[in-house]
Amino acid sequence: MTAKVDVLVVGGGIVGLAAAREILTRRPGVSLAVVDKESSVGRHQTGHNSGVIHSGIYYAPGSLKARLCVEGASLMYEFCEGNGIPADRCGKLIVATTDSELPALDELYRRGTANGVPGLEMVGPAGIREREPHCAGIRAIWSPGTGIVDFSRVAEAMAGDVTRLGGEILTGHMVVGLTAAAGSISVRTGRGEFTAARVLTCAGLHSDRVAMMSGAPEEPHIVPFRGDYWQLRPERRHLARNLIYPVPDPKFPFLGVHFTRRITDDAVWLGPNAVLALAREGYRRSSLRLSDLTHTLGYPGFRRMARRYWRTGATEVYRDLSKRAFVAACQRFVPELTHTDVMPGPSGIRAQSVARDGALVDDFVFNIQGNQLMHVRNAPSPAATSCLAIGQLIADEWDRAA
Repeated sequence: MTAKVDVLVVGGGIVGLAAAREILTRRPGVSLAVVDKESSVGRHQTGHNSGVIHSGIYYAPGSLKARLCVEGASLMYEFCEGNGIPADRCGKLIVATTDSELPALDELYRRGTANGVPGLEMVGPAGIREREPHCAGIRAIWSPGTGIVDFSRVAEAMAGDVTRLGGEILTGHMVVGLTAAAGSISVRTGRGEFTAARVLTCAGLHSDRVAMMSGAPEEPHIVPFRGDYWQLRPERRHLARNLIYPVPDPKFPFLGVHFTRRITDDAVWLGPNAVLALAREGYRRSSLRLSDLTHTLGYPGFRRMARRYWRTGATEVYRDLSKRAFVAACQRFVPELTHTDVMPGPSGIRAQSVARDGALVDDFVFNIQGNQLMHVRNAPSPAATSCLAIGQLIADEWDRAA
């Protein structure tokens, strides 16, 4: 039996839920369903991230990430306040430990100012110690608007809004086919078929595969990177009050190993490393899915990326396998840290898009097919922070096409 809806959203992560919520808010009475292959919403990138509400300092002025992160952070704090979800504007230090990092730190400050990030301040060693007494550095950017939240709780609240506004959330529905035809789109799942006037796909780790079902281009192609965390033992959590970040390498969209306080239990996570995942949902080092690995290794863009950055990749792998090497990287910022202070933590998978030329795609990417079909193709961090602004962008695009 085929179910008919006006709008079908593929993917019950935080971006898909935010978009569904926005569409229903703007168009009361629209029939909308969200389908997801898992047994509950937010099971992958939404539920396996550091929980940071980013301020928008890192991203190139004029980029989608810059605009949507700044807008999204404001909307996220407002959403959390309205729904009784704890969100702590605890602030973040981005710390330079050597003179060679100062030009990049200055560039970050310039970017953040151009992006309209509120309250940024450049501080010296005394300002660093005032905010993080155990942190060492020669200069840092203080970003008071950066915060922490439990994005799983946010996703649950958004799912509640979707159903309250008349939408359906259907879990356990893996999409196996997507065919666009004149006037409607057919979406086949393992538990039935849907026809919809409009379809939005927000499939995260599988976004390229789902998009290709409709004839969309292969690129950008998802290459999964696993991020492994350690965490401070409870008695040593005082070494980091809130958030301590390095000056990131501008060649990569990853932010480097950092200290992150968690709002749910005040745990302090250290990490993540960024290593190739051998399965798109491979949260353990031992996880291997041959079809995923073959898909990655067979992609020309991955091979070009690997040739270009093999030294960096080797360093990440070594630090991922060696606790002492990982702790040594953290000691640059907190010299008191010892290898006995840390214990194993969780892991997450970043759905990173890679172009055919081997470049790591560093902005959000959306594919629009006519006025019926839209694919979210690249939405890693700061997508959770930006999700409400992304939802508004998607609704805006469809309003214009209507």
